[in-house]
Amino acid sequence: MSDDVLSDETRTKLKMISTASIATALFKRGLRNQYIQGVVPVSPKTETMVGQAFTLRYIPAREDRNPITVFRNPDHPQRVAMETCPPGHVLVMDARKDARAATAGSILLTRLALRGAAGVVSDGGFRDAEGIAALDMPAYYAKPSAPTNLTLHEAIEINCPISCGDVAVFPGDVLVGDRDGVMVIPVHLVDEIADECSGMEAFEEFVLEEIEAGASIIGLYPCTKQENQAKYETWRSKNGK
Repeated sequence: MSDDVLSDETRTKLKMISTASIATALFKRGLRNQYIQGVVPVSPKTETMVGQAFTLRYIPAREDRNPITVFRNPDHPQRVAMETCPPGHVLVMDARKDARAATAGSILLTRLALRGAAGVVSDGGFRDAEGIAALDMPAYYAKPSAPTNLTLHEAIEINCPISCGDVAVFPGDVLVGDRDGVMVIPVHLVDEIADECSGMEAFEEFVLEEIEAGASIIGLYPCTKQENQAKYETWRSKNGK
């Protein structure tokens, strides 16, 4: 796939895949640190978040640069990010894991949602979390925070490589978020990860059915007995997997 196109087919596959399966598939490829640490859903959503990253980087605020009047500047990076994040993308914010001040609030994120963003992730805080929770758009944060970002953070750069929850996030990377958290998939791997994980999800569904029926996990998970592989192939055929 190209660096800036997430196909509808791959997006649909990823919406059916858990972050746990993605973590395992990436680990097989030597990628150990793709799970964004310390973020949780503002409110659980029924649909998995999937979208390419559009990034915003914060640095520590310096008092002479960040009076409240800077919000009058039409080029303020935080405001511009809300207006330029492409539909179907996820706005990812680098707050240096500092949730003492908000990186956004419900008014800005409502605008982001209405513009068609697939979600938002910050390793800092959000203000007006109740309002954000009411949006259909998935949102992930470290915790609620009332103070404006200007007290501690300066929005400095848009759509550049960032760190979010100790994970390197590059513009165009694919983010997948469920109730467990958020995984970052390098864009050049996303199609093969989606294909592989679709098979993993089917196998784990089979394994759970076997365990619930009393089967031992030895030789089943992972599947090291040919008899279990044969049972799985039969199960797949029967269930159209």
